[in-house]
Amino acid sequence: MTKEFIALNKGSVLAPVRSTFRLVARCVVPEADALNDAAWADVEAIVERALSTRPPRMKRQLRGLLRAIALMPVVRYGRTFAGLDPMRRVGFLSALQDSRVQLLRRGFWGLRTLILMGYYARPSARNAIGYRADPRGWAART
Repeated sequence: MTKEFIALNKGSVLAPVRSTFRLVARCVVPEADALNDAAWADVEAIVERALSTRPPRMKRQLRGLLRAIALMPVVRYGRTFAGLDPMRRVGFLSALQDSRVQLLRRGFWGLRTLILMGYYARPSARNAIGYRADPRGWAART
């Protein structure tokens, strides 16, 4: 483990809800299923850095949303989010995404945005998809 990873876990937003975060991430970005521990640490470090400037209230709300995602399926399926098969997880998250409850929709879209940023901002993901943006513009591509 890197020193940065250990340091992030001390004041981490994601550490208490890491397992749910990773399950949701696997639904949002199916390729995340192939990530190893080091790659997951990179994803989480990117997300933690983005959250570091956010108010404590917003960080608590994100943890609360992830805790709710972990438990809400019990009402419909009699199982926690972790206990659902992958197809039901995706279906449950789709229902949140399209919920009539605006707070759930906004929360899920914010979480989804963080997951996409964390996954695709890693250098290995940028290379895998052929992302070659450069501050010098098109001239850098020659």
